[in-house]
Amino acid sequence: MSVASPTSMERCDSGTSEDVVARHACADNVEMNGLDEHASAALSIFDTLQPLEQTELVKRVLSRMTHFQQGHISNFLLQILQRDFISCLPESGHFDIAVKILLYLDPTSLCRAELVCRNWYNVIQSGRVWKRLVERKVHADKSWDNISKKRRWRSYLHQSNTPLGHLEGEYFRRLYPLVLEDLRSMETNWLNGPSELKRIRCQSENNKGVYCLQYDDDKIVSGLRDHTIKIWDRKSLECTSVFTGHTGSVLCLQYDENIIVTGSSDTTIHVWSIATGEVLNIVKHHTEAVLHLRFQGDMLVTCSKDRKIAVWKINSPRDFELREVLSGHRAAVNVVDFDDKFIVSASGDRTLKVWRTSDLQLVRTLTGHHRGIACLQYRDRLVVSGSSDFTIKLWDVECGACLRTLEGHNELVRCIRFDESRIVSGAYDGLIKVWDLKAALDPRSPNKDLCIKTLEEHGGRVFRLQFDQFQIISSSHDDTIVIWDFISARDEKNDPSPHWQIDDEVSVDGAVQASLTE
Repeated sequence: MSVASPTSMERCDSGTSEDVVARHACADNVEMNGLDEHASAALSIFDTLQPLEQTELVKRVLSRMTHFQQGHISNFLLQILQRDFISCLPESGHFDIAVKILLYLDPTSLCRAELVCRNWYNVIQSGRVWKRLVERKVHADKSWDNISKKRRWRSYLHQSNTPLGHLEGEYFRRLYPLVLEDLRSMETNWLNGPSELKRIRCQSENNKGVYCLQYDDDKIVSGLRDHTIKIWDRKSLECTSVFTGHTGSVLCLQYDENIIVTGSSDTTIHVWSIATGEVLNIVKHHTEAVLHLRFQGDMLVTCSKDRKIAVWKINSPRDFELREVLSGHRAAVNVVDFDDKFIVSASGDRTLKVWRTSDLQLVRTLTGHHRGIACLQYRDRLVVSGSSDFTIKLWDVECGACLRTLEGHNELVRCIRFDESRIVSGAYDGLIKVWDLKAALDPRSPNKDLCIKTLEEHGGRVFRLQFDQFQIISSSHDDTIVIWDFISARDEKNDPSPHWQIDDEVSVDGAVQASLTE
């Protein structure tokens, strides 16, 4: 055993503060020198063990330590186990893995991740994480998909090269809260208003009234009591085309990319070229007014005041082949709708009838309205009908059960449409009512809570309406078409987060005040 020299012992026993520090360092050095000798021997043995044996040995050593010692070891392990994997993965050639990890974050967490360090920010920007997050939302959420088309930024998605250039990351980062704001704003406007109102005055010379309509982002196609079909530009609201050929009121219509099919009180069905206005076909079968029609793919269904339903095969716009005539209603058949499973018809005889699409056989008859039925829509299992008994009824088409009756209109319910969350109805009382569909399907919901909004702009009977997430477009006996725009109303309220977009020169029109981290 080695013994310290008198000189060194005297230095360690000195009473000054410097000597106290030196004395402890001296003792530590002596102890550490001894530890190094034992540690080297222990580590040599440790290195000869298999990994599982090494682990078991460390466990036994830890179990012999005091709680205080184990605390020191825990702190040491926390430090050496921490890894900045988002920074390390790209350096080791695994950039895509870092991006995939970040894609699991919600928007608020992603905003915070951008602030961790420059490396994280660069991975988020270079990996187009915000863009991918938006693409995922558009794919999974119909509301996002709809708004991407409405706001015209859908073309920037799923493309490696866009006009946004180096601003792409910032564009989608700012876009995300703007979409959320649009969605919140629309929900508020549907519930409480206000909504932006636009009106088209059709200026019919003699017989006034707009019986039917259909619209898209570019145009509104309307059928009028004055025997014409008029097409209106969505931006200018000006009439761009007038089709003439019917000798009676145009009562129903539907169009696709190429043709418009119309039905009239003159008993005929006309097929028009949507591009030129040329009459491609005139179909004569019904003996009285054609009240409604629907087509999908190569199948057309028409119904008439003559109490008949005609099912047609569309071989071409110039060739309509009659497949079957469905009889059974005892009064005028006012409306039809269909899908691959069922055709549903409604009549002035107070009944709805369900026919199988495959073999055109009658499946069941739905009864419950006390007067004639003027309108219906059918989708999935749900049928919604409106009647001259002033009520709206919801039906399960599979079993024929009436699920709910809605009351609120004061005259005949002339038109009805629904989507995933709302029913919108128009009636001869001049009112348009918005109903909560989800609440209506819940038997526990009180009737007084079902109507969430009433619109009172028409000066006459409401004949037809259609709607989507952003708007209602309706037509009336007052010779007007009214557009209720729920998404544009946000701008009128001086929203602190005005909508912005990047134009062809990639400039930003506005700043986003909202923060995802709130």
